[in-house]
Amino acid sequence: MKRRLISILAVASVLGLAACGSGSPSSTGGGSAPATGGGGAGLTKVSVGVIPIVDCAPIYLGDKQGFFKDEGLQLDIQTATGGAAIVPGVVSGSFDFAFSNLISVMVAKDKGLDLKFVANGASTTGEEGKDIGGVVVPAGSDIQSAKDLAGKTVSVNNLSNIGDTTIKSVIEKDGGDPSGVKFVEVAFPDAPAALANKQVDAAWILEPFLSKAVDEGGTVVSSNFVEMSPELDIAGYFTKGDTISGKADLTEKFTRAMNKSLEYAQEHPDEVREIVGTYTKIDEATRAKMILPRYRVEFDEGAFKTLGDAAAKYGTLSKAPSADDLLP
Repeated sequence: MKRRLISILAVASVLGLAACGSGSPSSTGGGSAPATGGGGAGLTKVSVGVIPIVDCAPIYLGDKQGFFKDEGLQLDIQTATGGAAIVPGVVSGSFDFAFSNLISVMVAKDKGLDLKFVANGASTTGEEGKDIGGVVVPAGSDIQSAKDLAGKTVSVNNLSNIGDTTIKSVIEKDGGDPSGVKFVEVAFPDAPAALANKQVDAAWILEPFLSKAVDEGGTVVSSNFVEMSPELDIAGYFTKGDTISGKADLTEKFTRAMNKSLEYAQEHPDEVREIVGTYTKIDEATRAKMILPRYRVEFDEGAFKTLGDAAAKYGTLSKAPSADDLLP
């Protein structure tokens, strides 16, 4: 038990606040989760840890549409700031399922925790210049593409996670040397100002803050998710291995409802923008123009391998993860 607790705390320390779906809160401040489920008579209560970001819209929409109730489930959606609470929350049993980006769960698995994804969460749009995140430089910068980031100072929301892993990969892919890049931690809401004040040469920023940075004169020089793979899945819903084996029926019901929710969200972007306003503080005008992630059911194993191999190559993981061990 003592060894298990140490492992949990070690992973929490490594993850920091890194488990956001796209790597960061896509909100201007987390709001309280709206009341979920209604009249739970005969329903099985399921606790799900999420982060108040745009990526998590499908679970709220699916709950509203009754997809979980149809499976006999009553959701108890609980918001957290990131991996420091999400991963240990699943391991301890506080959450039955939870949302995290792929790298954070890869790191937890690499540290010996038995975790596995049960449903997809959010994916890149696959369109360069029209993705949910990108590396931005200020007006007049001599940085024209990913390779030019070599030797520069670049901000990411967390070190040793999905941001710097994908950026290093695309720099090398573009013919540059990623080893000389100095990555510094800057929260996404603060990144546009850090860029404007020349505290960094470039900033990795996600929506809705990406649109703000571009509106203020910034230029996207790399859509790092897309450039790593146009099919890159960024985040998903995961649980413990013994939940999957010991509560197979519950897991299957949650997965079916979550998959319906993903499909519904992809087909109803206006409803995504609307419901985001119920659990974040993103204003209506910003929600109307921000780029949404792609919501889909299937994980892309090729893109997963590309991401995992890069994380191992650049030292985020001790070894490349197996898709069979982590994906549904």
